[in-house]
Amino acid sequence: MDIGRAQAPTCRDTKLEVDLAAYDNSWYRPGRPLWMQALWFFFGLPLMRCQFIPSSAFRRVLLRAFGATIGARVVIKPGVRVKYPWRLRIGDHSWIGEDVWLDNIGNVEIGSHVCISQGAYLCTGNHDWSDPAFGLRVQEIAVGDRAWIGAKAIICPGIHLGQGAIAAAGSVLTRSVGDYEIYGGNPASKVSVRTLYKRTAAGCYSPQSTSELGHPNETPTSR
Repeated sequence: MDIGRAQAPTCRDTKLEVDLAAYDNSWYRPGRPLWMQALWFFFGLPLMRCQFIPSSAFRRVLLRAFGATIGARVVIKPGVRVKYPWRLRIGDHSWIGEDVWLDNIGNVEIGSHVCISQGAYLCTGNHDWSDPAFGLRVQEIAVGDRAWIGAKAIICPGIHLGQGAIAAAGSVLTRSVGDYEIYGGNPASKVSVRTLYKRTAAGCYSPQSTSELGHPNETPTSR
């Protein structure tokens, strides 16, 4: 028997435990005092989600009053949930569909002419699963101009969705997406490249050139 070499411990040799009682997120700062958080949760958010208030203009004013940066003519449907308005920035002419959840304990930046369809979930918070105390991790999300997040899609923390990119309906996006790329599935992978059309003088539509789209001419491939 060789006693000169120590054997590496195995999972059977070590008792592994998750101890949620040791969880500590005291380092996290929501960005506003407790009274403003309470005012949002008990007053602002119920108004924001109310099905009996159809007005996007009302929701734009409400979000701005709580510190959000909201561009011109943004459409915000009933049922939308925002964790912290002061951590939200939306560009001009974007659409936020019914029951979208912007779980923005970290900053969420949404560009102009962006469509986020019904029930999509943008999550900026996660946990360190290797930490027995399940430590909190916060990462920002950025959505580029003219991107589209499909219905029921999930955008995970730290994701950047490029200009004109698409996250297909029901997809789970765990990696960032380049300009005009289309991702779908769970976990999402690249399925195609988006082509936009422009209106010609004759009233027809024709594909825009790659230089107009702002992305290289490439053949759709999977990563």
